[in-house]
Amino acid sequence: MGVAGLTAVVLLVWMVIILKRVLPDDAGDATLTAPTFAAGDTAADTAVRHLMIPDTLFGRSRALRFAALSAEEADKYKGLLDAFGDTIIHQPGVFSVMAAGEPFHFFILRPFGQKRGEMLGGYRLGLWPAERWMMADNYLNPDGFVEVHEQDIGMKLSAHFSLGDFLTHDRQNSWPKFVVLEERLIDKLELVLQALKNRGTDNSRVVVLSGFRAPYYNDLRVDEGAARASRHQFGDAADLIIDADNDGHMDDLNRDGRRDLRDLNAIGAAVALVEREHPELIGGLGTYAAMGPSGPFAHIDVRGTSARWERANSTRRDTATRRR
Repeated sequence: MGVAGLTAVVLLVWMVIILKRVLPDDAGDATLTAPTFAAGDTAADTAVRHLMIPDTLFGRSRALRFAALSAEEADKYKGLLDAFGDTIIHQPGVFSVMAAGEPFHFFILRPFGQKRGEMLGGYRLGLWPAERWMMADNYLNPDGFVEVHEQDIGMKLSAHFSLGDFLTHDRQNSWPKFVVLEERLIDKLELVLQALKNRGTDNSRVVVLSGFRAPYYNDLRVDEGAARASRHQFGDAADLIIDADNDGHMDDLNRDGRRDLRDLNAIGAAVALVEREHPELIGGLGTYAAMGPSGPFAHIDVRGTSARWERANSTRRDTATRRR
């Protein structure tokens, strides 16, 4: 076999590997029409049930109140199957139990493989970076999605955050929506808030300006400064402000009488502390002097590698303050 033939074989093998990584398992039918979900296709059981929750599920912060599980992960959790039956591994949904006197939610994911083109059911998500071009391992497609109905948005994910905080800011009247959730992100946010509180900052009210962004929606924000391969698409990034006085702006965290980028130094110091103590939560920290209604805000993620950046001038429509 000549050099040209060997090169062709290598390229063919490379293409097969890439396709296996980015295509859903059942993509062989080549159809891109959106599947419809029967009314009973999503399960929900929020009855008060008791289940021994492993300490690890509460996170390092001890503040987590959810776990997002694939069917394979749920199948390995014997206590969960004993409480709700093994049918939960066949039906995406939310199953709630009581733990330490509070509800703890298990979200069984709707598999990524059920997405067709840009659509999941009747909801437009778009195409993830790995569906469009070769990416590093931490940019591969998500395992699946939490299906969110309107009555679910108030479900507590942790001490400070609810499910509705992380929804994409689009099609506000369209239900169900789908969101990618990453426990490590919310755990890190809670640890940052704990560090801020330990340094005298009132952390009683936090506003998530932008949580999960469906790729198609993120593409619309690229001209406004969003990264095309933004971590928001993977559910492991959030833009937020500390707004304890509920006036819709970042609080004066350094107490100098101004609200500007310097207020974000306190958040940066808290992030650095958390990453030193928990290197497995390392990620990005971006500080923005937004010209929108919220003023300065911080981006925090758990991408797995350290990244720092600052934007002194930024106008982003998707960071408009959300009222609770």
